[in-house]
Amino acid sequence: MKDLVTIDINANGVADVRLNRPDKYNALSSEMFLAIAAAGESLLEDTSVRAVVLSGNGPGFCSGLDFSGFQRMAGEAAESGDQADVPKPKGIAPGNSAQQPGMIWKCVPVPVIAAVHGVAYGGGFQVAMGADIRVAAPDSKFSVMEIKWGLIPDCSLTQTLRDLVRLDIAKELTFTGRIVDGNEAASLGLVTQTSATPLETALEMADTIASKSPHAIRLGKQLFEDSWRAGTDEGLALEASFQGSLIGKPNQVEAVKANFEKRAPRFANAD
Repeated sequence: MKDLVTIDINANGVADVRLNRPDKYNALSSEMFLAIAAAGESLLEDTSVRAVVLSGNGPGFCSGLDFSGFQRMAGEAAESGDQADVPKPKGIAPGNSAQQPGMIWKCVPVPVIAAVHGVAYGGGFQVAMGADIRVAAPDSKFSVMEIKWGLIPDCSLTQTLRDLVRLDIAKELTFTGRIVDGNEAASLGLVTQTSATPLETALEMADTIASKSPHAIRLGKQLFEDSWRAGTDEGLALEASFQGSLIGKPNQVEAVKANFEKRAPRFANAD
């Protein structure tokens, strides 16, 4: 059985993570939910990883819930085709097994860039929203599609979409289930930028991030995750504390030296 999620780490420390059910538009079977969360967890302690790109093999990013799985839930069909031997996630990400594939990317300590082409529907939409940055093809399609099946989004969207769009937009997308293309998604704030070649653009961005001090990048992500909805005093205290832990350390000194010497920095991996 092929891996449902593949991970390749290049020499720069960029983890290229691919959803790998191309014949099913990377639809979310129960095994696929577990495989995505497990893939994210496998990156948590790898200090050689400096950035992550999350994408889907085949014609689309992720079409959402595996329809055969939905039929099974409704009592209309037998079991799904994939029976992969996938390790269960350790539960580091908050939430249940349907919520962890979106939330795990917020727990990964380095920036995660989702490269979206084709469709990102339902649960696939929610997995993409868990990334730090999203690059999408102009003709890609997004939808909070659960309403089509008489459901509400339950794969972590309440914890991710709130930081991206206004409440009324979140409600409108959820109530209608309408499909928006990459350009509209960017105008709404769902997508960071569009690109005719989203995967290539995301990998280039990840290489740029990977060339920076990994200690500063990790603390930068943690700073925003911890302070974005915190009170003023807590946010300012985190800024001061994290900055104090960077100043004078080897990678920070190397950044200064490299700038003055007009050369590429040589950063050590994060501890």
